[in-house]
Amino acid sequence: MIGNSHPMDSALRALDLIGERQKALACNLANMDTPNYRRKDISFTQYLAGVTNPLETKLAAKMGPSPVAVETSMYDKVDPATELSEMQKNSVMYTVAARRMTSLITEMKTVINMGNS
Repeated sequence: MIGNSHPMDSALRALDLIGERQKALACNLANMDTPNYRRKDISFTQYLAGVTNPLETKLAAKMGPSPVAVETSMYDKVDPATELSEMQKNSVMYTVAARRMTSLITEMKTVINMGNS
């Protein structure tokens, strides 16, 4: 099993969190006309506070501490334009995390192939 400090573990957690955020944003859009619906979102602040990779650390400084499902004020109306914009940002984050995972897998394959030579 991969330890908490392994780069692949953080990439997997990031992909999971991004997926959860996408679900929350989709739920917001689906319930935008539901009376008394409270907008939901995922906060990445605690997760990002615990990263050690320099690139992730820079991102953490910009975005703040870990992911927690957060219900916003009951007076926050769901704005479709805002939700779609957030979905686009989430899509970019997913692409970055998926590329990081691909890079890690490629590195592992290279090491395995070098060991088999």
